[in-house]
Amino acid sequence: MPSIFSRIIQGELPSYKIGETEEAYAFLDISPLHSGHTLVVPKKEVDYLFDLPDQDYQALMAFSKKVAHAVGKAVPCKRVGVAVIGLEVPHAHVHLIPIDNVSDIDFSRPKMQFSAEEMEAVATKIKSYLD
Repeated sequence: MPSIFSRIIQGELPSYKIGETEEAYAFLDISPLHSGHTLVVPKKEVDYLFDLPDQDYQALMAFSKKVAHAVGKAVPCKRVGVAVIGLEVPHAHVHLIPIDNVSDIDFSRPKMQFSAEEMEAVATKIKSYLD
């Protein structure tokens, strides 16, 4: 059975899409730690990030870097933090989270909720900075 991320990539489930390449897809996390919290996933469904073939891993990380720069321009923050945890969905993914303090990337914190309009607005703003 395809993962929830594969279903998003295939268009079976909706997402607040940021962008995509041939190898990867970026979209807003629907349970964010901060406005602009973005997930970047490989289109190839592999559970563990380090099991990706080298070419796919490199493409994922290069796209993550581009998306992180766009997030940092679109959302006021000191940095865009990066986390790869990989326990919650059996599909490799990179979290890009706008942060001002190290505690901003604490996944035990309560998740934020934004309206569909707020999510769409931040997605549009991030997309505008994506080369």
